[in-house]
Amino acid sequence: MALNFLISALVTLLVVVDPVGLVPTFIGVTDGLSESLRREVALRAALIAGVILIGAALIGNWLLATLAISLTAFRIAGGLLLFSIATEMVFGVRMRREGEVAEQAVEERARNIAAFPLAIPLLAGPGAITATVLLAGRAEGSLLLLAVLIAVVVLVAAACYLAFLSAARVGRILGVTGNIVLSRLLGVLLAALAVQYVVDGIRAVLAG
Repeated sequence: MALNFLISALVTLLVVVDPVGLVPTFIGVTDGLSESLRREVALRAALIAGVILIGAALIGNWLLATLAISLTAFRIAGGLLLFSIATEMVFGVRMRREGEVAEQAVEERARNIAAFPLAIPLLAGPGAITATVLLAGRAEGSLLLLAVLIAVVVLVAAACYLAFLSAARVGRILGVTGNIVLSRLLGVLLAALAVQYVVDGIRAVLAG
């Protein structure tokens, strides 16, 4: 049970956050910064995103209960949102939008570039937060599964940090075509996961 949950959570968050796919955005955002500043930005962005997603895992379900939103309704809505993000990834809309956000941040020379746009909305965006809350709901109050989810969030944040550290090298290896192909493949996988969320939600409604 725990192993299946671990694999599902890890695949879901890795696909949604897409550390490798964000490498070109990181390169654009940090253009002109020294190597030491790039490392600092990468670390802060990963930490901020990790804290946000852990918070979503811990209090997401409580927030839903406070707002009187059922987990089934949130699962269906979340699945539709993830499917929308997957569609953007498949057709390249997400990459263009992230590029525009990055260019705007570079032009404005924002002081907290790690927080925006890297941590929010690129790493811990609506899709990642939604996926984390849905996964926390699947834990059904199990402290073990919740601990597994938090560990997965830490692993994903670490993966983002490592990807950003090797941004220049990864960008050269993949090239423009490689980045596009990888984004499309991840988008298709995310679409399948999103449909599964919707199907699970509909089954829960029919069973109720």
